[in-house]
Amino acid sequence: MKIVAPAGSIERFYAAIKAGADEIYMGLKGFGARRNAVNLTLDEYKEALDYAHARGVKVFLTLNTIMMDVEIEAISINLRELYKHGLDAVIVQDFGLAEFIKNNYPGLELHGSTQMTVANHVEANYLKSIGFERVVLPRELTFEEIKNIREKTDIELEIFVSGALCISYSGNCYMSSFIGGRSGNRGMCAQPCRKKYTSKDEEEGYLLSPKDQLYGYEEIQKLKEIGIDSIKLEGRMKEPNYVFQTVNYYKELISGKNIEEKSSDIFNRGYGTGYFYKSSKEIMNRDFASHLGKIIGDLNGRELKLKEKIILGDGITFLSKDYEKLGGTYVNKIDTKFDKNKKEAFPGETLILKDLPNGTKYVFRNYSKEVNDLIELKLKSIDKKHLIKFEFIGKLGEKAKIKVSTLNNRLELIEAKLESENLIEKAKNRGTTKETITEKLIEIGDTTFRGVVDSVEIDEDIFLPISIIKQLKRDVVKELLNKLIKSYRRQSDLELQKLLRKDLIEKVSILSAIVSNEEQKIAVENYGINKIYSKGFDVAREGNLEKIDLKNKMATNLYQALENKNEKITLGWNLNISNRYAFDHFSNLEKVDTIIVSPEVSFRRLEEIGETTVKKAILVYGKPRAMYTELSLTKNKIDIIENEQGDKFTVIENSLGNSEIYLEQPLNILKDRKYLESIGISELVLEFTTETPDEIKDILEGKGKYKPYNYEKGVF
Repeated sequence: MKIVAPAGSIERFYAAIKAGADEIYMGLKGFGARRNAVNLTLDEYKEALDYAHARGVKVFLTLNTIMMDVEIEAISINLRELYKHGLDAVIVQDFGLAEFIKNNYPGLELHGSTQMTVANHVEANYLKSIGFERVVLPRELTFEEIKNIREKTDIELEIFVSGALCISYSGNCYMSSFIGGRSGNRGMCAQPCRKKYTSKDEEEGYLLSPKDQLYGYEEIQKLKEIGIDSIKLEGRMKEPNYVFQTVNYYKELISGKNIEEKSSDIFNRGYGTGYFYKSSKEIMNRDFASHLGKIIGDLNGRELKLKEKIILGDGITFLSKDYEKLGGTYVNKIDTKFDKNKKEAFPGETLILKDLPNGTKYVFRNYSKEVNDLIELKLKSIDKKHLIKFEFIGKLGEKAKIKVSTLNNRLELIEAKLESENLIEKAKNRGTTKETITEKLIEIGDTTFRGVVDSVEIDEDIFLPISIIKQLKRDVVKELLNKLIKSYRRQSDLELQKLLRKDLIEKVSILSAIVSNEEQKIAVENYGINKIYSKGFDVAREGNLEKIDLKNKMATNLYQALENKNEKITLGWNLNISNRYAFDHFSNLEKVDTIIVSPEVSFRRLEEIGETTVKKAILVYGKPRAMYTELSLTKNKIDIIENEQGDKFTVIENSLGNSEIYLEQPLNILKDRKYLESIGISELVLEFTTETPDEIKDILEGKGKYKPYNYEKGVF
């Protein structure tokens, strides 16, 4: 089982490799689902590829966002450079981008991002059938679901085991997009889930903020036993020390050592096992949403009875009963009840705090000097090494021969051979032994390799100076390194295959409706709307497949599209189809007749898509769905929450027990019908959630307020 580690900067990249990561995922400046991370320039990325490949580590480029046509074609310039330089794989969310890569970069692995929300074996097998090598499953799946998928598919499976959890299914969160035009699907999420909210029952706190995920020994052994190919760590925006510590922790767990985790001493907003065992409200941390650290004791007045060891140089922060920061300091003096001027204090001892801010309820350690010092020491002293094998032949009267070999990440054999300049002579006194040669060969010092000796064949009583053995070894290792790096290079001189835009054809559009109940269905039928869809579920989890309606004429998840019983179907807007390449991909599914474009596509970008083989539809009315969550977040079936800026959201629990969060102000572009027809839109879709028949009548009669959200300005 491999470890896939994050690298949002070159420092994090080095930390991950030094800690023992097998694979690295990282972005290129301006692209990927963590565009706010530092990320790497093209030149830095090339250097990183060589550095990783010299150590047997794979590198995956994160292009795991929804893209517009112009962006797909723009990324091709840099992608071609990285492809030629030896990039191992690309992690994608967008089916259109995947199609473009498959057609233009042969041999480049495709990995399905967790943003694709591939949550069952049918979807996983579909990805395998269209050329994907690996899929990253959603964090929301339980172990039993993961196990069931593993039994029914042979595509490589990757599982997130640590780091931040999104409250919404990845790829199905639009809150940041609809509120401020910063799309999580495009790597620009403003993280509204980490803000404070108030419910209608006046419950206040971080109502949408989960704890971080951290699997332990038991969870890793379970994943290992069922044959999961790789475990993935989140943290492209976390500090290098966090990355190093977390990679090192999971390396030890995979090897069978049940060691104590130390990641929570570096970054901590609460940890749990997420959804591994079951969905639970224990996943949430409603008290605080940022890194506060670890509580170190119980406070009584100015006396702190320690639960954690503390040393000089630790950083501590003082919090109120509402977890508001009141101050903080580095520990430069330790006084306990029975001793003063100590260098450290242990659990059970009582610390005397003299400069305690008024109102302090909790004391947290937000910087552990001991843990960070140990990591800094390791970072300076260790490095990941690539295994190489030596063969040596020494025959009297012949030149000494040395061969060294290894496998690159594509399992290709790479070899280097050298011979000595002079012939081997017979020793006058004591001859050179096999043991001496073996010892000198594996002493490869400050290189990217660790060596083993496969064979040493020598005649008895040969004379072979140590200096010659060392020089041969240095020269052959240097040649192997050059050959190893060059083995990743690819040629790519063919002209890129691009989908040319076809001129738009004006359409006469029809009205259709997505309804949530029978009353709404009757209301739209009375208005003369004949094309009516039932509201579906955004995600088809492995454990809920029997609850997915395969007779619905609209597919709101990939499973529903693949297994649908109708002759013609419409793909829902939440499938995030945003470019002509994605339209082209899904037109290959025989049942697909119409596609509702993503509500993150602006009018201008919609025109750029051009005419398509299948019909284009657009959501013209609906309360924007901001999130689709696995958890039940409400005490009632319907609740209202409000953020500190006054934005209100309706939280609805669906029949699966999931919560769906909707903005209060509906999207409404019904008045743009003529324009939409002029740019080739065949179907105008109205989506109803909590609307009454009277409200539906008003909307259909044009009494609703015009609100275009992202259609006018687009999203970042």
